[in-house]
Amino acid sequence: MSNQNLGTLYTVSAPSGAGKTSLVKALIEKEQGLQVSVSHTTRAIRPGEKDGVNYHFVEHSSFESMIEAGDFLEYAQVFSNYYGTSLRWVDETLATGKDVVLEIDWQGAAQVRAKHPGTVSIFILPPSINALRERLTGRGQDDKETIDKRMAEAFSESSHYGEAHFLVINDDFELALEELITIVRSQRLKLEKQQLRHHDLLEQLCKGES
Repeated sequence: MSNQNLGTLYTVSAPSGAGKTSLVKALIEKEQGLQVSVSHTTRAIRPGEKDGVNYHFVEHSSFESMIEAGDFLEYAQVFSNYYGTSLRWVDETLATGKDVVLEIDWQGAAQVRAKHPGTVSIFILPPSINALRERLTGRGQDDKETIDKRMAEAFSESSHYGEAHFLVINDDFELALEELITIVRSQRLKLEKQQLRHHDLLEQLCKGES
C-alpha cells in the first residue's frame, strides 16, 4: 500500500467502558476533515437505522464475494454476522485529503496496520478499575456474574494497549478529547504530509520561482 495520501488513517481501540464511542463522536464534531468509516455488515437493519449511514447492509453471499475479491481492509465475523471496512472507500477518501477514523477492536486494528502501514493507532483506557466497573455497571440492570464477565473481557482487551502508537487515558472527557485533537493535528503537520499538501509552494521557494 502506498502511503502517499494527503489524509491519514486512524484506528481507535478501547475496552468496553472506556468511552471510545463518545470521544470519537465528539472528535468528528470538533475537528474538520475527519470522517468515520461506515462498515459493511450482514446483520439485519434495526429500527431507526439507515443504509449507508449506520452501516452498508448487504447479504451474506455479497459479503463473501467481497471477501474473495479482496475488497475489505479488515473484516470479522461476530456470531453469525460479518462486519468489514471497504478498502476502496478508505483509499479514495484518504486521496481526497480527508482523514479516516476506524472505531475498531485491537484485532481489527492489527489487520489494518498490516495492510496499511501508514495507519496511526490510538488506544483509549479508563482511569481506574473502579471507574471501569462503574461504567460497565451502567444502570444496575446486570447481575454480578455478567458484570464480572464484562470486566474480564475489558482486562483482556486492555492488555493490547502497547500495540498502539498513542495512549489516551479517559479520566476527564474534555482533556481526553483535546489529546485526540492534538494527535490528529500533529499528524497533519508531519513533513511528508506538508510536502504533498504544499508541493507547488515548496518548489517555488526552493527554486526561487515566482
